[in-house]
Amino acid sequence: MTGRQDRFDLSGRVALVTGAAGGVGRVTVRRLAASGAAVAVTDVEEKGAQDLAAEITADGGRAIGLRLDVTSADSVSEGFASAERQLGGPVDVLVNNAIVACPVPPRFHEAPESLWDTDLDVIVKGAVRCAQTALPAMMARGDGVIVNVVSVNAVAFFGHPSYSAAKAAIVSLTRSLAVEYGGYGIRANAVSPGTIRTPAWDEQIAKNPATFDALKQWYPLGRIGEPDDVAASICFLASDSAAWISGSVLTVDGALTAGNAVMARSVEGS
Repeated sequence: MTGRQDRFDLSGRVALVTGAAGGVGRVTVRRLAASGAAVAVTDVEEKGAQDLAAEITADGGRAIGLRLDVTSADSVSEGFASAERQLGGPVDVLVNNAIVACPVPPRFHEAPESLWDTDLDVIVKGAVRCAQTALPAMMARGDGVIVNVVSVNAVAFFGHPSYSAAKAAIVSLTRSLAVEYGGYGIRANAVSPGTIRTPAWDEQIAKNPATFDALKQWYPLGRIGEPDDVAASICFLASDSAAWISGSVLTVDGALTAGNAVMARSVEGS
């Protein structure tokens, strides 16, 4: 990374991030807090969420850590209520970031139905549960932002069909929310990352330490993404700097999906 410390003014906002204890979520809540937001750090791993919130508070930010299981409507409802009670107001900014950490999946024809059930429940229905919970208060005050974290897997095949299908569904959901609730002053957008250097890759890296070196050849910018690349984009979309952006998918992938540079070089050399 270049060390840039761009900041967007989110003073007075209450933000809730799901799957926030690690990876992209961890960096996102730090950026949101540094930009002035009061942040609910939520994760199914309660201790991780609380430890991160304590770190943010120690650094001068305002944050609370909560256990929130996006597969449970009761847990989502309780999490939002706790955030409102402890942070002094309803959620202004919702970041749907929770995913399922799983090993390399089997091929499509070998994948059990349970794998599909898990990916769809966490990624799709989890985002739906959180959005449905956040929207009434946003509608009442005529303002609010929903940012969904999707993936380049939503637009092209890079493996993992159930995860890809779930992320594609979130792209459609994002557009639906933007259109249906735009009249209430609510914006909905998505960020679509490519390969990001997060702990989700630890198992694969342990098996093959050269994984990222092999992958970066496909990225025209010549490197793997960092969590801060995605977090900065989320903060931009959450801020008034993106006040007239809604229903969009911001691709954060080092130009991966813009074209195939490796193939292009092969053609030019033939």
